[in-house]
Amino acid sequence: MTPLNITHRDTAAGPVLHVTGELDHARATALRQRTERLALRPGQCLTLDLSGLEFCDSTGITALLAARQHALAAHADIVLAAVPPALLRVLTIVGLDQVFTLRPSGKPPVA
Repeated sequence: MTPLNITHRDTAAGPVLHVTGELDHARATALRQRTERLALRPGQCLTLDLSGLEFCDSTGITALLAARQHALAAHADIVLAAVPPALLRVLTIVGLDQVFTLRPSGKPPVA
């Protein structure tokens, strides 16, 4: 098992959380709590860089949806960046590729 690690950096466009390791039932709460503590402003974009994510189960997907709700409640956007192929396949199968904005790299958009 690989522990979940979440690092935070601020950019001109908004906060970026780099999520690495396994986002599963035992660890999804950590991502949920981390995103809920972010003070987002209207117009900002929360980027979740998933380039280091090794595994994500349904609880992890629920945590991603909770992050989206937090961003929308603050009138901010959310982007999933560098989504690993296995997770991208699941998101596409369940239609969440139409709900989330997906970007190929973890670099924030140019503001």
